[in-house]
Amino acid sequence: MTMTSSRPYIVRALYEWIIENNCTPYILVNAFEDGVEVPQEHVRDGQIVLNISPVAVTDLQLGNNRLDFEGRFAGIPKRVFVPITAVCGIYAKENGQGMIFDPSISPPEPSGPEDAGPEDAGPDSPQHEPPKPKKGGNKPALRLVK
Repeated sequence: MTMTSSRPYIVRALYEWIIENNCTPYILVNAFEDGVEVPQEHVRDGQIVLNISPVAVTDLQLGNNRLDFEGRFAGIPKRVFVPITAVCGIYAKENGQGMIFDPSISPPEPSGPEDAGPEDAGPDSPQHEPPKPKKGGNKPALRLVK
């Protein structure tokens, strides 16, 4: 049986967890993936970090295929649209707690029930270090949460 991606469920769960712990949820987005609509002037190295806390955005929609909201960038309101596959991670600004998704892992094309597998990294998958913040940056260190 083919299952849907677990990524949107994990993103929603971590979002709730971060909010309930009085922290600020940030998402890391691959800004160059098809369908991503973000302010390009804020993209660095093909990625953008977005604050999706309730005080920073309005009309946040965390769907199974997309994440979208109304946000302000340099005081200018803009609609942001991110396919869920472009979300590379979600973490708390204050302490870096959260999850980075491994971009090199994609779901296999199942040919039968025995070939179906999880989309996201499991305990036997190779571990990859999350991106390190640049020197002088004010970004928290990200780490994999299992």
